[in-house]
Amino acid sequence: MTVPETPSLAGTGIAAGPEVHANLTAPGLVGHALRRGEGRLSAEGAFIAVTGVHTGRSAQDKFVADDPEVHDAVWWGKVNQPLAPEKFAGLAARIRRWLGGQPELFVQDLYAGADPAHRIRVRLVTTHAWHALFARNMFIRPRREELAGFTPDYVILHAPEFHADPAVDGCRSETVIALSFAARTICIAGTSYAGEIKKSIFTVMNWLLPDRGVLPMHCSANVGAAGDAALFFGLSGTGKTTLSSDPERRLIGDDEHGWSDTGVFNFEGGCYAKVIRLSREAEPQIWAATHRFGTVLENVVADEDGNLDLDDATLTENTRSCYPLEFIDNAMPGGMGGKPRNVVMLTADAFGVLPPIAKLSPAQAMYHFLSGYTARVAGTEKGLGSEPQATFSACFGAPFLPRHPEVYGRMLAERIKRDGADCWLVNTGWTGGSYGTGQRMSIRHTRALLRAALDGSLARAEYERDPFFGLMVPRAVPGVPPEVLNPREAWADKAAYDRTARELVARFEKNFESFDGAVGEEVKAVAIRVAA
Repeated sequence: MTVPETPSLAGTGIAAGPEVHANLTAPGLVGHALRRGEGRLSAEGAFIAVTGVHTGRSAQDKFVADDPEVHDAVWWGKVNQPLAPEKFAGLAARIRRWLGGQPELFVQDLYAGADPAHRIRVRLVTTHAWHALFARNMFIRPRREELAGFTPDYVILHAPEFHADPAVDGCRSETVIALSFAARTICIAGTSYAGEIKKSIFTVMNWLLPDRGVLPMHCSANVGAAGDAALFFGLSGTGKTTLSSDPERRLIGDDEHGWSDTGVFNFEGGCYAKVIRLSREAEPQIWAATHRFGTVLENVVADEDGNLDLDDATLTENTRSCYPLEFIDNAMPGGMGGKPRNVVMLTADAFGVLPPIAKLSPAQAMYHFLSGYTARVAGTEKGLGSEPQATFSACFGAPFLPRHPEVYGRMLAERIKRDGADCWLVNTGWTGGSYGTGQRMSIRHTRALLRAALDGSLARAEYERDPFFGLMVPRAVPGVPPEVLNPREAWADKAAYDRTARELVARFEKNFESFDGAVGEEVKAVAIRVAA
């Protein structure tokens, strides 16, 4: 005889049995988390959790069920490792039984997608109150009347203490993050790192929205007083969060958005900020949100009285603060904005050869979007040597793309053309030489350049073509020295600049080989000009 589900577990496949705490608000969840010994409070009331061995995403343990109806559309490889459908079904069944045998469960019913026309309903089932609070902060909270009869589109079975069996489940280790688009189910087991919850739903949105004609994007977004939205793409360390946080513009969101026929919308209702060495002076809003009740802190170190030490990387460099978007004073109510007038692609070029700003054509925008370039340097990540290392991540978010990158690249180029957005490549890295010789680009100069781009004045400037990448570089911008605008002029050794630029061009060329046969002629022409 099958034991029926409780209403709050409907659609999850988990039989009635545990005590279920459904849709509790922050005070209730914090109370349960403290009662259960899941963590402690900071001096200001934020909840501090330690995630153990997993302090970041387990990329090698991510799998996608290889169901026949999705096989041809998935970008299979290191990002999306195939899992046999029967293996996924068996894993999900074992996790359901395990969850059903726990003494208590926490359920949150939430939305992903601020635009009602493109949102999905998500039901999270977890064993930890603090993970439920994380999800409640991170996603969009339905109004109370919307919870009646809530039917999930996707279910997350979250079991941090469950250990997968590679021999039985077809996975790599006891940790597994498995997603089935056919079953509309996500299994997360063997890891307490909460970012897996967030990024699994981002992967779902990246799967669903292209079929609806909506471009999903790994970017921040803000909007000016005139309703002019701007997008900021960029990998970690490029300034995506810092530069989109502008007191003169309202923040739509800091990480995940969609671009539809009507405009830009946030996928989330919260922020997940990296806070290692966070400065109160440089990031006052994030600092304030990190020091208040309702926020979840992951692997942040505090003393016995709960006073935070945001400079302490003892547990990890990847310390995190998760809080509702309304904790940011100038957040855009409703998480939606109009059509973007400007698209900004940020790169921290540690080789020091890219200009501080360049105007891109739609084809160039697709080329640099597919390339997703930045350069890391020693001190930013463990294991890096003294020389800069070029990093390419397709669409500035390859780990979260279930479809081929070209799908998103074509959509971006079409959106830019259709909506008339200006597109910019902004280098927040080095000038006057590579890392170790040159200096970091002045944030004052970068803000001046962005201000000119966003107010429309830079689009009317005079330009000259960069000989290595074919980029259109402005000749003059108020408040920025001419030698900064032309990176070659900032180098004392011009021959060294030319040599370094050619080396970076070769890296771009090699990376783009995988896209060569799958992009349009205009983009191929950009690649040829770069390689010439």
